[in-house]
Amino acid sequence: MAARDQAPLTYAGSGVDIEAGDRMVGLIQTMMRSTHGPRVIDRPGGFAGLVRLDFNEQLFRRNYREPVLVACTDGVGSKVKLACQMRVYDTVGIDCVAMCINDLIVEGAEPLLFLDYLGVNRLDPTTAAQIVAGVTEGCRQARAALIGGETAELPDIYAQGDFDLAGFAVGVLELDRAVDSSRVEAGDVVIGLASNGLHSNGYSLVRQIVRERGLDLNRPYDALGTDQTLGQVLLTPTRIYSRPIVRLLRRYKVKRIISGMAHITGGGLPGNICRVLPPDVDAEIKTQAWTIPSVFRFLQDHGNVDTDEMFHVFNMGIGYTLIVRPSFASSVMKQLERLGETPYRLGEIVPGTGEVVLT
Repeated sequence: MAARDQAPLTYAGSGVDIEAGDRMVGLIQTMMRSTHGPRVIDRPGGFAGLVRLDFNEQLFRRNYREPVLVACTDGVGSKVKLACQMRVYDTVGIDCVAMCINDLIVEGAEPLLFLDYLGVNRLDPTTAAQIVAGVTEGCRQARAALIGGETAELPDIYAQGDFDLAGFAVGVLELDRAVDSSRVEAGDVVIGLASNGLHSNGYSLVRQIVRERGLDLNRPYDALGTDQTLGQVLLTPTRIYSRPIVRLLRRYKVKRIISGMAHITGGGLPGNICRVLPPDVDAEIKTQAWTIPSVFRFLQDHGNVDTDEMFHVFNMGIGYTLIVRPSFASSVMKQLERLGETPYRLGEIVPGTGEVVLT
């Protein structure tokens, strides 16, 4: 049979709905604009977003003598599978922003802008708008402008009901104020900032524990120490540390009291603090310096997970670390408390071989 005698094929018939994409754009435009500050140049209908490094040229010259752009990208990982299972879509967007922004500020950068990528099986504008609402909230917390993104409808790639979420962030810093971890030396103090749960790492193991131990995501457990259900606890969004860290760095315009920082993600404390250690020192971390949140004990007990494995998979209650000169450690901790953080003195830097030692 000739092709002209067969039923015509359409893009919608292949699983892609252009009109749904247009409806989604209409739903999220107001949310995106709510994150825009004076740096953003409004270009309705544009194919890319425009952001000034600053919104006044004279002010720009005073602010940055040698500006450097800092960029990073990350995703939410398999935490999105849990969101799909729970049908809760307005938190993982915060996770997406946090995973990028918390990496960005490690270098000493101020967040400028954010873009997201959402891949779906079939586009439901309402669900997609809930996801982007989370991204928007994350950008507000980080004070980064959400200037665009991409939504891909890929029925051949994603299973029905599944989606993936990733992001891209850009910040700016003054070159001579960049955090240089080669300055880390013996005697420096390691300060940790509390996480508010698992953040966005280790969810393949979490989901295995839930599945193989028959745990109920819709049930509260006494061992979690909260009235929330297990699913709600596991979907708690990642903390965004940019506001306190940026404000802290601005208070030391001459003295360079912070020698290194680390965002505690996959690999835990041992796998991330080591990334900012010179080869001639170790970081000695006292695990009794903070109280490990109940969710980690809960997962360890139900999964019969070895303690070393726990510390190499999860943040164990510490989401971000700073390495500071010892004479400024107490002052930095007090300032972080005033900025709304819960800091802990985790340990110190000692002569060694570039490793993290948990004691």
